[in-house]
Amino acid sequence: MFETPGRIEPCFFEEHIPASLADLSVEIQREAATLGQGLHPDSAAELADLVRVMNCYYSNLIEGHNTRPRDIERALAGAELEAETRPLALEARAHVIVQRSIDKMYREGTLPRPTSVAFLTWVHKAFYGEMPDEFRRTEHPDGTWEPIIPGRMRQEGDSEVAVGRHLPPSSGRVAAFMGHFDKRFQIAARSASGRIIAIASATTGSTISTLFPTATGGSAASCLMRWHSRLVSVARVYGLSHADWRAGWRTGANTSA
Repeated sequence: MFETPGRIEPCFFEEHIPASLADLSVEIQREAATLGQGLHPDSAAELADLVRVMNCYYSNLIEGHNTRPRDIERALAGAELEAETRPLALEARAHVIVQRSIDKMYREGTLPRPTSVAFLTWVHKAFYGEMPDEFRRTEHPDGTWEPIIPGRMRQEGDSEVAVGRHLPPSSGRVAAFMGHFDKRFQIAARSASGRIIAIASATTGSTISTLFPTATGGSAASCLMRWHSRLVSVARVYGLSHADWRAGWRTGANTSA
């Protein structure tokens, strides 16, 4: 059976956005731009890192990983970790470090589109690049193990994957599906309101989870994709990381690892 990328439609709903919703999205983004302006640069930078930890904590909690914030902070500080909390704490540490890198790329104007293959492969590579070797492997249902290659998407000749009863696109068709998804995002994001709403719909993680472009690590990639979107769209309303861009980094405050 030929697997056409059109199977993932509808990707967006740009043709059916009510004018009132489009206007409201732009207004919210404009008003959000004033948040955090009164914060001292050092406070803004500190709060921005707190938001990163908070985002990591709740994202992992949704995945069933109950990693406590204090364990995440200990891992970031390089402190010794308890054996039972070490694996998830190190995973969370990698998550926060990549969030910091995304923020830095945004400030420097080098951040790719959130739906681009370039961004998703970079996220996967950066995330697993921060993970210990012992976590860079995945187990197949038949009990065999396979090494995880950071930044490598599924491609022709790879073993096929299944997520429960869901069968993602065949490995040889992943590139075509990802290309279609990215192209559709670019079309939807041509206007200011379209860009805001398209990012919100594109980065819910559901599409990436459906495509399952990498052998493993898809949940981290989709979560970090959402973090990316918050930098460039309506989610600036969260304000704390916005203050980090406007103030903390303008004066050299740095919270990177």
